[in-house]
Amino acid sequence: MGDAGVPPRAARGSLLGVTRRSILVGLGATALTGGATAAYAVGVEAMRLAVTTYRIRPRGPWPSGTSLRIVALSDIHACEPWMSVARIGGIVAAANALKGDVIVLLGDYVAGMRTVTRYVDAAEWAPVLGRLTAPLGTYAILGNHDWWEDEAALVRGHGPTVAGEALTRAGIRVLENDALPLDVGGHPVWLAGLGDQIAFVPRGKRYGHPRIGVDDLSATLAKIPKNAPAILLAHEPDIFPDVPARITLTLSGHTHGGQIRLFGWAPVVPSRYGDRFGYGHVREQGDLVVSGGLGMSIAPIRIGVTPEIVVVELTDREGET
Repeated sequence: MGDAGVPPRAARGSLLGVTRRSILVGLGATALTGGATAAYAVGVEAMRLAVTTYRIRPRGPWPSGTSLRIVALSDIHACEPWMSVARIGGIVAAANALKGDVIVLLGDYVAGMRTVTRYVDAAEWAPVLGRLTAPLGTYAILGNHDWWEDEAALVRGHGPTVAGEALTRAGIRVLENDALPLDVGGHPVWLAGLGDQIAFVPRGKRYGHPRIGVDDLSATLAKIPKNAPAILLAHEPDIFPDVPARITLTLSGHTHGGQIRLFGWAPVVPSRYGDRFGYGHVREQGDLVVSGGLGMSIAPIRIGVTPEIVVVELTDREGET
């Protein structure tokens, strides 16, 4: 989840970021004056763990009679006391117990707020994530905070990032505008990872880099054979309207479901589309699933959106939707 809003690609700037930060911090402060509400939002819901399962019958290309179980983790935001190494270890154990065919990590591994007692270094959290195991492997993309908190990468104007290198050392393949085939029941199903769309938003002017992202959707999709079933990992869901219908599924994080979600609606979501892609399963030209994530950014508070591991079951078998 970013501390900048995401206006249209040609005009993303800091004004909406300031507004969004003010709103979310204000909502958090309001909740924290509520006593019991504060205790629940910070000490209970923020530290819980749910498993949310989506069973989707693909409308796009998909091999007949084939199923794929995907386990997705997003927005870990490692820091103490909210997301310690021990807590990450518990999440990893829970994810492994879900017996996914493939595990995907959707970005934002580093802390995204100042309300911490200690920042957890990549050398600590990455080896724990390296314990994730699935028959088809574990794959990752990077999120905006993995760039924003990496001063050296921002100064250079390109990677590698500390987070990306740490994941690679832990044995996890990082996909940045890249794609590879998975063997799903003897059929190739492509897994693609998009570079982060707002990698340089906070400090782009400071360093003089004209690009605000490292994403290249066209180049990424060009690596996937025509009419092949494909799954796209994209940290921010705002890319979804540009994703062609031939992509079977897009998986995203970043929004944290708004982090405060009341009766299924979030008052503020870091997206130029508002709550349209704020959380859950969206079916438009294709299928999008947006994870509510695991950690927190800006303020250590969650109301109405429990930290979650997402499971997506893709199948064309009768009875599934």
